[in-house]
Amino acid sequence: MSTDEPSSTAEKHGHEHHEVEGPGYPTPAAMRTESEREKTAFVVALRVGMDVDGSDFIGVVDLDPESDTYSELVDTVEMPNKGDELHHFGWNSCSSSCHTEGLMRDHLIVPGQRSSRIHILDAEDPRNMEIEKVIEPEEIFEYDLSAPHTVHCVPGGKVVISMLGDANGELPGGFLQLDQSDFSIDGHWEADRGDMEMNYDYWYQPRHNVMISTEWAAPKTYYPGFDLDDVEEGKYGDSIHIWDWENKEHQQALNFGEEGQIPLEIRMPHDPEETQGYVGAGLSSNILRFWEESDGVWEWEKVIDIESREHPDWDMPVPGLVTDIVLSLDDQYLFFSNWLHGDMRMYDVSDFGNPRLVDRIWAGGNFADRQEIQGTEIRGAPQMLQLSRDGKRIYWTTSLFSSWDNQFYPEIGEKGSLMMKADVYPDEGRMELDEDFLVDFGDAPGGPARAHEIRWPGGDCTSDIWQ
Repeated sequence: MSTDEPSSTAEKHGHEHHEVEGPGYPTPAAMRTESEREKTAFVVALRVGMDVDGSDFIGVVDLDPESDTYSELVDTVEMPNKGDELHHFGWNSCSSSCHTEGLMRDHLIVPGQRSSRIHILDAEDPRNMEIEKVIEPEEIFEYDLSAPHTVHCVPGGKVVISMLGDANGELPGGFLQLDQSDFSIDGHWEADRGDMEMNYDYWYQPRHNVMISTEWAAPKTYYPGFDLDDVEEGKYGDSIHIWDWENKEHQQALNFGEEGQIPLEIRMPHDPEETQGYVGAGLSSNILRFWEESDGVWEWEKVIDIESREHPDWDMPVPGLVTDIVLSLDDQYLFFSNWLHGDMRMYDVSDFGNPRLVDRIWAGGNFADRQEIQGTEIRGAPQMLQLSRDGKRIYWTTSLFSSWDNQFYPEIGEKGSLMMKADVYPDEGRMELDEDFLVDFGDAPGGPARAHEIRWPGGDCTSDIWQ
């Protein structure tokens, strides 16, 4: 399966390169082969639960190897309030609107997971960003929603944000829609949420009129930290939800049970013709494949299983805790992180139903031999991932969530987390840790911070969707 050549179906939908009017790229292949190497990274960094008293910020990291400040934090955009817990963020528009004249990919939507505050940043100049607008939590609570998570731009000049709780931090969650023209709140995206209660991440494939969302838990459940009793009491998710994209109605739930406890990040192929995908089940430490049958019913199977491992400091076997997954733009490779074990894996998924492990890197965690880089302790382990558009470099940060960090890797709360990189050789199916690249967010201006999600100016593998 590859998106490198536009199919006849893609041509039928009008996705020719010369027809581009709006932001992004007409095809995944165009983004992969025609875009420049990433020279700047935007990285969420937070100070919630840190020893230092300060605001969260968006860090700007220099990724240009020809630059004198390569692999350094060259700028920060501080949030105006404390306690936001910036987590995931996204663009106002992407390749889903590449034929929409008048739109630009020039604003970042940066939610506060814990505060329910949403920040709008003018990012037209990546090295000189400014906060343009702040949507205060009280405005969001009016719609009985809280805890914003995944941000996706959608066709038609809208932004949709998954919301994990109601105004009180309990269930159910939902989806909030913003208008791109002035970032005002339209209200709920969903018209009928059916039996969906928990929410987390989502992906959509407009050609097939489908959106699929995942589950974490109610904010009041995961905010304090992880408690295994909450899992046994059914307070964490084990399902994904199928939605009618046009009618915004819940259609089906796929329940994984113990095979898919805490299904977090979801990725569908970048090829907009595909009706299948992967979800990483955090606690079960599995990769689950889902797909649509010819009759329109969705099915699933487990395709990768990470075994728990014994550790002398744990009174139970340690799960891998799959926390992030990413697909290359040509849909050939799947990468994911085992945050508690300490490895980041690369699978060949040319045969989507039969992933094949081709390489992995151990760095930090509870089991890696490598616990230092450049003489610096690896605090945490591979967690949030971002792949270069050409598929030749993968970057990661080592913080998950403030209260969970403090449980499992308390040194992050004291000294901050790291950003690291590996070179990827797609033709050979292997990776190599770049020991010359390290961004220590323990040295951030104003004190240590937890680095989390990564985005590229111009779009990336986890923000762009094609229609």
